Amino acid sequence: MSAFPARLAVRPAAPAPAASRTPVAPLTPGARQRGADAAPGRRAPGTTAAALLIAAAASGISGPSLALPTAAHALHVPTASAAWLMTAYGLGLLVGTPLLAGTAGRRGTAALVRAGAALVALGAAIVLASPSALPPLVAGRAVEAAGAAGLTVAAFRIAGRDRSGRSTGLVAIGNAAGGTLGLFVGAGAAQLLGWQAALVMPLLALAVLPAVLRPAVRAGQAGQTGQAGQTGRSAQAGQAAPSGTPRPRFRDALPLGLLRRPGFRRPALLMLALATVNFALVYGAPRRVAALTGWGPLPTGAAVASVALAGALLSWQLVRLAPALGTARVRVLLAAGSTAAAVAAAFAPWPPVVLLGSALSSLVTAGGQGVLTGPAVGGLAPERQGGAIGLFNLAFPAGVAAGPVLAGFADQTVQFLY
Repeated sequence: MSAFPARLAVRPAAPAPAASRTPVAPLTPGARQRGADAAPGRRAPGTTAAALLIAAAASGISGPSLALPTAAHALHVPTASAAWLMTAYGLGLLVGTPLLAGTAGRRGTAALVRAGAALVALGAAIVLASPSALPPLVAGRAVEAAGAAGLTVAAFRIAGRDRSGRSTGLVAIGNAAGGTLGLFVGAGAAQLLGWQAALVMPLLALAVLPAVLRPAVRAGQAGQTGQAGQTGRSAQAGQAAPSGTPRPRFRDALPLGLLRRPGFRRPALLMLALATVNFALVYGAPRRVAALTGWGPLPTGAAVASVALAGALLSWQLVRLAPALGTARVRVLLAAGSTAAAVAAAFAPWPPVVLLGSALSSLVTAGGQGVLTGPAVGGLAPERQGGAIGLFNLAFPAGVAAGPVLAGFADQTVQFLY
């Protein structure tokens, strides 16, 4: 089941007009090194560590799913109420992504990694210190998710130095893998260490921090060089150079005026629907499979995580076929696939069909990000596309937050998920 945005921290650069090209000064040794980092066809240094970092961050999305009944019993609350432990993670991602992305702009990628890690550790400490009360557990999960959001942005900033997209693609695979395999790993952690262990899965990210910090420093240096170059070009063009370090504002990270633009609003709302269904199934499909088969958490987690990961990896076929199908047909396929996935997972009396629905939802959600981002930002000026991509990709954490609530409501009222 798809995890988190693959293109949030990458802002497309507009090519310079031919008339504005000027002779370029010889590169300094540091600039030559940074240029080598971004050379097409070469993986950006630190990409493997960034992929592991984002996988650990994304595991927090699905990690608690199979431990929720045990948590609910220990907390003396209904399972639907315990679902707030998953919803809180989505809310933390939703708030933390734009706020911590601003940290990267002000202080660099390494500072973002440190801030994200500190919030993950703080959130996990709150969770582990709250063994018997739901509200502090929910608060701890939200803080933990805000930190995970910062680590996610940092991972894509590190990979973004490779202009070929290969490094970003590897990090995106790590993102999807963490979000899906978290079901199985979380179930195993809960069985071995107790249900609270499933709530602090992002702590695994701390193990790769030493390997991430050095490339994060270099990514920050490259960003500062780009900002300095932009200042110099502004001065050459007769524009006043900005004073001090640029400070991204919250409204820059979230250009809400785009919501009034139908060309942006329609694909964004469809992406929100796909993500909501997908993360409702992260909550509901494992319980449905367990109820139909009698399996325990580990085999259930292994089965659901495997098919969801397969669906996410197969989504590249949909992305490849999208240009030939056309935008309108692709949107119909995405909506129909998500609806079919929800119906299969909710009503089918056969476990393989429920698993197929889970895989289909993962496929259309991951594929939807790839094929809907372009139409959402199409027609915008290059300088507005980065903010538009960031706003569009917030559909994912919104779905993380809304999906379990929707599934819990269905569980209590229609009683078809458990």
